[in-house]
Amino acid sequence: MTNNWIFINSGKQDAAYNMALDEALLEWHAEGLIPPVIRFYQWEPAALSIGYFQRVERDIHLPAVKEMGLGFVRRPTGGRAVLHEHELTYSVIVSEDYPDMPKTVTEAYRVISEGILQGFRNLGLQAEFSVPKSESQREALSQPKSAVCFDAPSWYELVVEGKKVAGSAQTRQKGVILQHGAILIDLDEDKYLNCFSYESEEKRQKVKERLSQKAVSINKIVSKTIEVDQCIPAFKNGFESALNIHLTSFSLTPEQQQYVENLADTRYRSDEWNFRK
Repeated sequence: MTNNWIFINSGKQDAAYNMALDEALLEWHAEGLIPPVIRFYQWEPAALSIGYFQRVERDIHLPAVKEMGLGFVRRPTGGRAVLHEHELTYSVIVSEDYPDMPKTVTEAYRVISEGILQGFRNLGLQAEFSVPKSESQREALSQPKSAVCFDAPSWYELVVEGKKVAGSAQTRQKGVILQHGAILIDLDEDKYLNCFSYESEEKRQKVKERLSQKAVSINKIVSKTIEVDQCIPAFKNGFESALNIHLTSFSLTPEQQQYVENLADTRYRSDEWNFRK
């Protein structure tokens, strides 16, 4: 049986609004006000988001972030820092007790990410899941080498030709899963690397080399440039087929819109939240 979910394409929004809307959708779904959600969005201005547990002072070179005119926000999800610029960002909001949704984080991650996998295939890319094959690879996952999200694939991240093309993070609150992630269309490696603090220039070079080896954007591996507008139907259809769902477009009411704006102001634009660690 095909289940009905809602689909929101938010277009370009600032960092605080993007995180506030994801949190609001989780709350509304937890309260039974809306069905499960697939949401696509972009970032204007481009922004650096950091994981819920990351330490700003240790990891992030804030003067460079400001100098480059980037937005900055702490996500409600874990994981490492991501530069959101030339990408399509997705979020999935669904109950933990949704039919056939695995209880473990890793397996739920795999099920949800099937939609992303199918989306890449719809674009003609041979994507696959990254699964660590050796003890040393598993060890590397538990001890990330840097604050940079795309410098290594995690469990069930999407890779093409062995390189990470999408990075995702998950949180669970009020019985609801929120998984969101970045689908790389293009990547400005130097801009990304400039966002971080390094112990030495040698360390920066090592991270740069690893990033080049481990991450790749869609447009680095296709012969004809792909735009966001082509990605949206490819990944929307990917989620529909992989999760066996039907997506109906949804628009926020004025009251819902106001709620999101208030949450963006009080939490995601506040120094207390963004610099809490």
